[in-house]
Amino acid sequence: MNISSIDRVDNITPEEFKRNYYLPRKPVVITALSKQWPAKEKWTWDYFKSIVGDKTVGVYNNTRADANTPVNGADDYIRFGDYLDLIQKGPVALRIFLFNIFQHAPQLTEDFTWPDKFSKGLLKKYPMLFVGGAGSVAHMHYDIDLSHIFHTQFVGRKRVLLLENKQSPYIYRMPFTVESAADFVNWHQQLNTADFPALNYATGLTTILEHGDTLFMPGGYWHHMEYLDSGFAMSLRALDHSLAGKLNGLYHIVGLRGMNNLLIKMAPQWWYHKKRELAKSRADKLIKAISA
Repeated sequence: MNISSIDRVDNITPEEFKRNYYLPRKPVVITALSKQWPAKEKWTWDYFKSIVGDKTVGVYNNTRADANTPVNGADDYIRFGDYLDLIQKGPVALRIFLFNIFQHAPQLTEDFTWPDKFSKGLLKKYPMLFVGGAGSVAHMHYDIDLSHIFHTQFVGRKRVLLLENKQSPYIYRMPFTVESAADFVNWHQQLNTADFPALNYATGLTTILEHGDTLFMPGGYWHHMEYLDSGFAMSLRALDHSLAGKLNGLYHIVGLRGMNNLLIKMAPQWWYHKKRELAKSRADKLIKAISA
């Protein structure tokens, strides 16, 4: 895989951002966007535990979904405060994603500034928290609603690998899903090209997010994230600025996800293997075309 670093800037004007990143749909890390936010120092494990520690949340382990797992199905449920205690004790391969903590503690929205100057269509009812223990992994996927994401890292560090959506055939995208059949665990040490040879032809971007870094990730970008430390991040989402992008996002949420979950329900074992078989077949054809 051809891998290069994601651009990093300290500050950037809205005009530069739109010209160089938003319209070309190119990722960038903005290191100073959260510099003046009260959240940068105020949001700690103890603070979150004090305000929403009694809430029950779904947690996800590092095991890939099996034949009977619907999209976004949690592996277990736990009190948020107990989970925070657990991940602070040491490496724990459990994570939380799409937790709308702001529904339970709306005062948190006063601790950050929405990036209105950079993007229209921000979904201000749906800021989301992502939490993970050291060693937990969000396997390669792209967000099903195809929103643009402003992902700000707070406590801890996170290694990120991004690929444009057009890279889908090279990374074994499974039909009717937003998931890759390929294995990206420890990709930075040894990429599994023995089982997934088309990965040799893919092009990716990487960085390590640290406290205060904000990653702009355009809609549809594939991403694989590994928690190097126990930590959390907040994602602010914005609808695609184009009508085609909005309609494609709607199709993904209703049609694509619905079809995948229906097939899981009707023929789980057959569909589990069939979508992987189709992903491999498409990748093999791509390799032959490149080699011809």
